[in-house]
Parts: sequence; structure tokens; C-alpha cells
Amino acid sequence: MGITQTHLFTDAQNELANVAKALAHPARIAIIQYLIKTNTCINGDLVQELGLAQATISQHLRELKEIDIIQGTIEGTKVNYCINPEKWNSIKSLFLGLFDQFNSNNSSTCC
Repeated sequence: MGITQTHLFTDAQNELANVAKALAHPARIAIIQYLIKTNTCINGDLVQELGLAQATISQHLRELKEIDIIQGTIEGTKVNYCINPEKWNSIKSLFLGLFDQFNSNNSSTCC
């Protein structure tokens, strides 16, 4: 696969694509849903909750943390994670901006 020429796209388009890529795995969606449901910082609960290996969970957490969807603090040997509310609202705005561009009332002439 060739190199993506991100310079051809707006910052918002690149950010939305990066977020979509990070969300494009069911384990990551499950992690986010669990964090939203618990509405607290969690650490070891994900292994029991999702039934995935710790190494797999860690990989998915790293992907989510790289784009700041989640934030974490280190307490000894444990890392606690929760949703980053500022980033979550930014992501919500990006997707709503995309979805709001389509007006289904004017799509009757579509193929």
C-alpha cells in the first residue's frame, strides 16, 4: 500500500480519519463502551470483562491512548484508564460535523 498523502487533506479530515482508524476494531469499541458504562477509572477489569489476554488489552489501550481518547495515570505497577472528556467531545463534534453535511431531505434525486 502506498503512502497516504495527508497534506492533501484538511486537519479536520486527517483527525477524523485517525480517530476512525483507532475506533475500527471491536475490542477498542468494547473498551470504550466499558469505560463509558463504568464512568470511572479502571485498571485490571478489562481482562475479565472482555475475555482477552492482558497483552491484547494493552495493545488496544495503547492505540486509544495515542490519540487521547483515553487518559491514564500510573499508580505503582497499575495504570488506571478513563475516557478523556475533552477529546471525546472533540471527536463527537468531528463526527457530527460529517454527519450533518448530509441532508436526507434533499437526496431524492440520488441514483
